[in-house]
Amino acid sequence: MAKKKWRDLSTAQRAAIVVGAAVDAGLRVWALGDLAGRAPSEVNGPKWLWATGLSVVNSAGVLPAAYLLTGRAEPDRA
Repeated sequence: MAKKKWRDLSTAQRAAIVVGAAVDAGLRVWALGDLAGRAPSEVNGPKWLWATGLSVVNSAGVLPAAYLLTGRAEPDRA
């Protein structure tokens, strides 16, 4: 199958790509901002590994969602 060029896509297909990219970018910014504001004890796993993955890995929103759902440790309640 030949690759489609941007101009060959329908308006709906173009909109879906733009919306998907915006959602992915928003999730990454949110996750990285949250990670930056947390102490290492408030993160499940090494912060550097989460930051590297969130910054480098092309995950289509999966890695940021994984961090936001499972990467944050429960704060200690005193």
